[in-house]
Amino acid sequence: MTPPNVEWTIFHGLTTYPDALAAMRARVAAIQAGTAPEQVWLIEHFPLYTAGTSAKPEELTDPLRFPTFEAGRGGQWTYHGPGQRVGYVMLDLNRPHGSVPAKDVRCYVHGLEEWLIRALDHFNVCGERRAGRVGIWVVDPATGGETKIAAIGVRVSRWIAWHGVALNVAPDLAHFTGIVPCGVREHGVTSLAALGIAATMADVDTALRAAWYEVFGGEPGGAACRVD
Repeated sequence: MTPPNVEWTIFHGLTTYPDALAAMRARVAAIQAGTAPEQVWLIEHFPLYTAGTSAKPEELTDPLRFPTFEAGRGGQWTYHGPGQRVGYVMLDLNRPHGSVPAKDVRCYVHGLEEWLIRALDHFNVCGERRAGRVGIWVVDPATGGETKIAAIGVRVSRWIAWHGVALNVAPDLAHFTGIVPCGVREHGVTSLAALGIAATMADVDTALRAAWYEVFGGEPGGAACRVD
């Protein structure tokens, strides 16, 4: 069965994390009840750190720097802030979505990875998976080392997926030094801007929407709702 098209909402300005979390919970409950469609939200947050279910207290190395929140998603410590595009994805995994079969969380996470990889390809950036490391990685041309450009953390409640991805467009990378990002000490983080790509947030949103339909199916078309 082909799933209905998801709704897209793009939030302008900065959104507080508690507001986003409450709104996601409400949308997930509505999807479960069959009273609201699936949705993707594209958001920027005020600077903050979130703890996933596997976060270790000692990996929050600067606890007074920014507010911290228990996210309830999988994964470890993550930074969110201005210049980073967060994609909150609320999908009913009882149904297949494009290349992602029903009720398969592993394939769903693989689909999120593929979504980011294909979006980065719009900017001629080669994003890659790494065994044992969640997220999307690139080779830093200046150092030849591997750096993380996007994070993934999901939660599934009665087969409704929520939370999602975070792609570094042009954040202040120094803000990541208050945590051990996703528990990985030996590799750093990067962004499109740090790679020399002057992409706007609107450019990134366009790439994300185009790549979405390649992976998760549905029909492109229709403007995303924009919320000031």
